[in-house]
Amino acid sequence: MAEYGKFGPLVGAIDEGTSSARFIIFKANSCEVVAVHQKELEQYFPQEGWVEQDPNAILEVVITCITKAVEQLVALGGNPKDIIAVGVTNQRETTIVWDRYTGKPLHNAIVWLDMRTSSTIDKLLDMVPNKTRNKNYLKPLCGLPMSPYFSAVKLRWLSDNVDAVKDAMKKGSCCFGTVDTWIIWNLTGGVNGGKHVTDVTNASRTMLMNIENLNWDPLLMKFFEVPKSVLPEIKSSSEIYGYISDGPLRSIPISGCLGDQQAALVGQMCLQQGQAKATYGTGCFVLYNTGDIRVNSSRGLLTTVAYQLGSRNPPCYALEGSVAVAGAALSWLRDNIGLLDNAKDSQEIAEKATENGSVVFVPAFSGLYAPYWRQDARGVICGITEDTNSNHIVKAALEAVCFQVKDILDAMNEDCGIPLQILKVDGGMTANEFVMQMQADLIGINVMKAGFTESTALGAALVAYWGLDSNRQASQINMSPGITYMPKISDDERDMRYKQWKMAVERSLGWEQN
Repeated sequence: MAEYGKFGPLVGAIDEGTSSARFIIFKANSCEVVAVHQKELEQYFPQEGWVEQDPNAILEVVITCITKAVEQLVALGGNPKDIIAVGVTNQRETTIVWDRYTGKPLHNAIVWLDMRTSSTIDKLLDMVPNKTRNKNYLKPLCGLPMSPYFSAVKLRWLSDNVDAVKDAMKKGSCCFGTVDTWIIWNLTGGVNGGKHVTDVTNASRTMLMNIENLNWDPLLMKFFEVPKSVLPEIKSSSEIYGYISDGPLRSIPISGCLGDQQAALVGQMCLQQGQAKATYGTGCFVLYNTGDIRVNSSRGLLTTVAYQLGSRNPPCYALEGSVAVAGAALSWLRDNIGLLDNAKDSQEIAEKATENGSVVFVPAFSGLYAPYWRQDARGVICGITEDTNSNHIVKAALEAVCFQVKDILDAMNEDCGIPLQILKVDGGMTANEFVMQMQADLIGINVMKAGFTESTALGAALVAYWGLDSNRQASQINMSPGITYMPKISDDERDMRYKQWKMAVERSLGWEQN
């Protein structure tokens, strides 16, 4: 250990989310944090349902976070040379296109929850043979239904609607990538030999990768009219992709990459088949580790790659259910309706809601994701009486997150045939004890909160550490357990409340006709 400074070997994790980015420096192969810096990211809404970010701003924020965290490390008496690897985790599906010769973005990044591609989906459904408009037509190849959510649809929209992208594709100068690809390409040199790569977990969210052989699929590329020249090389989640070309971490390898939800699965140590986690952020994402088996869901869940630890190892798969609106519902109550000053107040307000007046809120602002996949759904609040007040509506917004997680877990149990025993949870909303208790009540199994809150960054740091040595195996690390919430309501009450939720979902469908 003498070769390292006072903290021993360190690993950095770039965690680039939808609303902020952070860089966390961990002691290697542990959840012990030495330094961290976080910075908010701006989103733009050029039209209703459109969500964009500036790719250069994403990069700037990441570089600022790295610089500030390294300054912090030095102030604590550490040495940047002790950082032996860097991992990347990112908001998934968000789509960036840039010119490989100038490095300049050809358009703003189209963020995962952007809905402009609904019209593109309609056009693509018309191309399905025999006029069936079957949205699961490509699912046997890529594991995903046709939805505005995935990157290939966003890329197709860009090539159809943005001349600069169309021209660059024709000339062969267009590079496409999800956020991980954009960050790694720039950090490893950009126009001066930057590595144009992605990992299997991010590639599995594009609709362009074959879920079985983990390569870009010729049939999928043809269907979406995407030339191979624009696509990055697909790598495993845990290997050396390249070396940082500049700044305080110059020459340090980037050796791990995972989409944010897969990173949380690894950070929560769900490394065994049959383990599952839910991450509560802007949206909420439930991943269930299915091991080396690809479970093809008949209930609206996605088959996705959980991770692949080194190119010589087989991939591990997961079933995933996505809830579009979790924390975003509280932001909406705060910013649009003025019922909250701060999302953190939601627990106190919800606890004041009296029992009379059971209000149900379905926050389908831009459609419902799993297990419904209904673009035509819109938000509804049901069961309002003269006794209803703002407390009931805040409580119903929190309850909606828990109901949507129940929808997904019920579908997972049916698809896998093995009911889940315990749900591991992480993310911002887990600080709300009221929500966590409600979640346990509504799913009827124990909910175990992570003892360490930064599961996503931890997952990225772990795969980066394991990626330095192709013979290194994934190993459990010591983590203090968090709080476990146990169900406190009867089966009858659970069934009654869930029945009301299902009635409200029914009423939310079919609003958006065009």
